[in-house]
Amino acid sequence: MPILTIETKPYADQKPGTSGLRKRVGVFMQPNYLENFVQSIFDSLEGFKGKTLVIGGDGRYYNDVAIQTAIRIAAANGFGQVLVGQGGLLSTPGASHVIRHHKAFGGIILSASHNPGGPDGDFGIKYNVGNGGPAPEKITDAIFARTKVIDRYVTVNAPDIDLGTIGTQHCGEMRVEVIDPVADYADLMKTLFDFDKIRAMFAGGFRMQFDAMHAVTGPYAHRILEGLLGAPKGTVINGTPSPDFGGGHPDPNLVYAKDLYDLMMGPDAPDFGAASDGDGDRNLIIGRGRFVTPSDSLAILAANAPHAPGYAAGITGIARSMPTSAAADRVAEKLGIEMHETPTGWKFFGNLLDAGRVTICGEESAGTGSNHVREKDGLWAVLLWLNVLAARQQSVDAIVLDHWATYGRNYYTRHDYDEVDSAAANALVEALRGKLPSMAGTSLSGRDVAYADDFTYHDPVDGSSSAKQGIRIGFKDGSRIVFRLSGTGTVGATLRVYVERYEPPHGQHDLETQLALAPLIALADEIAGIRTRTGRDAPSVIT
Repeated sequence: MPILTIETKPYADQKPGTSGLRKRVGVFMQPNYLENFVQSIFDSLEGFKGKTLVIGGDGRYYNDVAIQTAIRIAAANGFGQVLVGQGGLLSTPGASHVIRHHKAFGGIILSASHNPGGPDGDFGIKYNVGNGGPAPEKITDAIFARTKVIDRYVTVNAPDIDLGTIGTQHCGEMRVEVIDPVADYADLMKTLFDFDKIRAMFAGGFRMQFDAMHAVTGPYAHRILEGLLGAPKGTVINGTPSPDFGGGHPDPNLVYAKDLYDLMMGPDAPDFGAASDGDGDRNLIIGRGRFVTPSDSLAILAANAPHAPGYAAGITGIARSMPTSAAADRVAEKLGIEMHETPTGWKFFGNLLDAGRVTICGEESAGTGSNHVREKDGLWAVLLWLNVLAARQQSVDAIVLDHWATYGRNYYTRHDYDEVDSAAANALVEALRGKLPSMAGTSLSGRDVAYADDFTYHDPVDGSSSAKQGIRIGFKDGSRIVFRLSGTGTVGATLRVYVERYEPPHGQHDLETQLALAPLIALADEIAGIRTRTGRDAPSVIT
């Protein structure tokens, strides 16, 4: 089948963000927009001729079209085989495992994660390398450089692949294998967790509700929770993936998963509530009457990981993104293991995981994972929680309270200001940077400043550096304020403000979070002039 060379012109706005290229669906539907980016990925790589490429996504609107386009361009560029999930579906952690398990050259994941879907929603694409993790900055920088000068892409004139049928097909000379999206992942989970113990817990009357949010984790949760683990039918709700996520917002936080939160705080709450996001890499954990913050969840899972067979030998280290609370640091200190603080973005954990320096990683934005894949993994976190609950035979609330009594509590919150005018947001950050040199050693609202900087990460494995990763103001009492512009939005800028303070093991652990942090929240606004510069009286989302 002849290879077709199509002339094209570059677009100026194809710089990948924290998790690939994310734009409105309408942007991706512009002539050659998607094709340019896919070809730019391949033009930035070497040595893939005849190799295997994994392709899959979260089922959002335009996924089906984009997958067929990517398959044809992969065929024209000389890949030998594509593995694609049935129906075009692969969760992001599932895709990472397929890449690793089948020793693929890399993979293309089509998702905008927790962002809304549908014709008027968001779409995204990112490239993952052979270790299963997101492409490092040297590759994403090369991709962006190529998008600015691209003048052609290649494709083949081949019929669509039947994504609904498992088995072998061909696109030109390239083999296309449509695979069960859940099977490999489920087999991996069996090696990590005590399925017999969890199954017995469900058989004993343990009740759970898992909200798949009409997203990709639905088929995984149905197969594993209700199938392999014997949870009653109906445990998984909203379990059928939808191109517009049922008209909802597939972000497992207390705003968009409010129904689950209300259920878990109600009189007939199940024992355990959980949710995952659009592409399956984030999680929400709620016990009966107890919401567990992502930062606390990371620390508690790290402290309790040996209850699961896959981690029985203990963990080698923990890594967290810089804005994530320091709760996990206290676990690492007690265990005498390595603790690493990285920029936001799972790609920064890859080197540490590959080098065996850490076992468990987490981000405050509801992402937790381990060395089993190279992405955060929502369902993995849920299964580890279930394993811990089955082993300890305690409630979520009891486990959280015991953790605070042992390690102390990091009161922690994140305030998001979404779709802020980009110029105003950038001016706010630049003004903050200008204040930093004069802050260290001073006192702000009665708190002594220990450090004030714009975080720079030095990778201990490859020696690379990443600058301007977020503004940190730390106080001598262990409190901290962080300001950062997020890279996951598609319109305007998202300003994120992170606030935390530490209460020791013998301290007061029962305060309402926003009340406990109110003085620091007010100080953050005073330092940055948030209301004045953004015109916002309140955050869009508080978590």
